[in-house]
Amino acid sequence: MKDIKLVIFDCDGVMFDTVKANTAFYNRILAHFGKPEMTPEQFDFVHMHTVNESVANLFDDEKEREAANVYRKAMSYDPFFKEMEIEPYLKPLLENLRPEYKTAIATNRTDTMDRVLSEFGLEDDFDLVVTALDVDRPKPYPDELVKILEHFKTESHQAVYVGDSQLDEIAAKGANIPLIAYDNPSLDGAFHIKSLREIEEILDVSS
Repeated sequence: MKDIKLVIFDCDGVMFDTVKANTAFYNRILAHFGKPEMTPEQFDFVHMHTVNESVANLFDDEKEREAANVYRKAMSYDPFFKEMEIEPYLKPLLENLRPEYKTAIATNRTDTMDRVLSEFGLEDDFDLVVTALDVDRPKPYPDELVKILEHFKTESHQAVYVGDSQLDEIAAKGANIPLIAYDNPSLDGAFHIKSLREIEEILDVSS
């Protein structure tokens, strides 16, 4: 692709396999309140949405929901880092992209994102990180991606977004940014990849 200046990544499901981590995190909250573990449908929801939206999905009762949010804010995320698996080619890819390309993250994570980057030694590998806390409306709205475009003064056709969920697809369409669909053939993406290494081929980057 020509004229690309900016590569934007989703976090969960793209930079990391967080199935085990998210399962353990939300099941711990449910267990604390005597609730059964998540159903597959509930997991599909929490794996894409913000933590506030996820807790609201898991707890119908308002008082329980408020208590669950208090509990999860007091929980340490440390035990869940060991359940996260970094995408094997993420670090080499970032090294090969920069400094020719700007790199950014658009994620529905909230207050855990800084810790995740620090834990895996990635805090210096992105030029900008935008979380759900930085915008009025998280994905599927395009606000995170629009904020990134505006920060770099970049047109939408000069960027690509690497995502793995329907929320990513909708957000990319809303921002008019081509989607590189990661390991999800059901998405309507400009490209489909199984490994982040393939991004180098799409952008014609020499490793």
